[in-house]
Amino acid sequence: MTAIGITVYRIATAAIAPAAPLFLRRRILRGKEHSERSDERLGFASRTRPEGKLAWVHGASVGECVAALPLIDALVERTGCKVLVTSGTVTSAKVMSERLPPGVIHQFVPIDTPAATARFLDHWRPQVGLFVDSDIWPNLVLGAKQRGIRLALVNARMTQRSFDRWRLVKATAGELMGAFEACLAQDEVIAARFRGLGAHDVRVVGGLKADAPVLPAAADKLAALREAIGGRPILLAAQTHAGEEETILPAHDALRRKFPDLLTVIVPRHPERRQDIAMLCGTRTCRLRSRGENPVADTAVYIADTMGELGLFYRLARFCFVGGSLIRHGGQNPLEPAKLACAVLAGPHTFNFTLAYEAVFKSQDMGRVDNANDIVSLATTLLSDPAEANRLGTAAAAGAKTLGGAVAKTVEVIEKFLADARA
Repeated sequence: MTAIGITVYRIATAAIAPAAPLFLRRRILRGKEHSERSDERLGFASRTRPEGKLAWVHGASVGECVAALPLIDALVERTGCKVLVTSGTVTSAKVMSERLPPGVIHQFVPIDTPAATARFLDHWRPQVGLFVDSDIWPNLVLGAKQRGIRLALVNARMTQRSFDRWRLVKATAGELMGAFEACLAQDEVIAARFRGLGAHDVRVVGGLKADAPVLPAAADKLAALREAIGGRPILLAAQTHAGEEETILPAHDALRRKFPDLLTVIVPRHPERRQDIAMLCGTRTCRLRSRGENPVADTAVYIADTMGELGLFYRLARFCFVGGSLIRHGGQNPLEPAKLACAVLAGPHTFNFTLAYEAVFKSQDMGRVDNANDIVSLATTLLSDPAEANRLGTAAAAGAKTLGGAVAKTVEVIEKFLADARA
């Protein structure tokens, strides 16, 4: 019996479907949709379905899609099946166009109306559908199940807040979670949440991001930045969120009294915050990377407000503060800097990547910072002693290495799904 919440949702999304083209046009004007591919969001495919078995991988945005890259590589190499990747943002489409293996198709995920999702599913007819993290759309998920597509939640993650919300509509949650034949969770706490909502075959396999390749960096851009910065000490604040620069900038001021030529590099999680950060800099001289500017001798703060260039800055700095952790966002991925032997500092709120932070901090034997004074204290040690900074970076890399293996465990499940589909 279909949960009442699902029935209401289907009726509501069918009712608003005629307004979808207008909604998409408005988003195009705001740069939120790809103007030439907006029909994909209505379920109209822009590519022909390839022959043979097809595995479909869905991630909401850049983070989920990048996390899935090693899984996609493994699916292509180990199963020989074709792969379709869907996501919902313009930025993720751009990143995937640069990083997907040859032959893998990207499409925008259809908006979750009955008609759009039906068009999408009837065209692509995948044998398996892999939803990364927890981007669950009812019409899409239940439509796939009705068509016999074998579904799995991979790299599954759910915050306590999301769990509490789902529990308010437990029947709806049970029907949606029950559509997935397997739920491959990142850790036992997350697994317990999915079990509590009615998910089947819940297993702890770890996080896909632990198996991800190191972030790339263009050699010419890296060389240009190294030349521009020279031997100046660097304080890197990566993936920062609103409310964190108010801690980073006072730390910068205190450190400049000890290291007068210090360059602070701020890489905001959302580049559109560039003007807000520049305003917070006040009288501190700053430059913006989006303008094509490299730092110069009198630059105090360099705002790296571009996408896809984190690999450059993790290679330039011996250590970094990882953002989203001084506020209750839950922290960004610490494994990206750690794999490049860039030591990790982070605030108290790291619940998005609990195991990753625990592994890195345990290996480093330090790294937690609660305020500007903590950042100044640790940064002073690492800027004064490059050998200690290098040791900490090596320890961070060793900690990250202990978390691998999720891709292999995930592929084992998918291979079984594909074998059953062939049978």
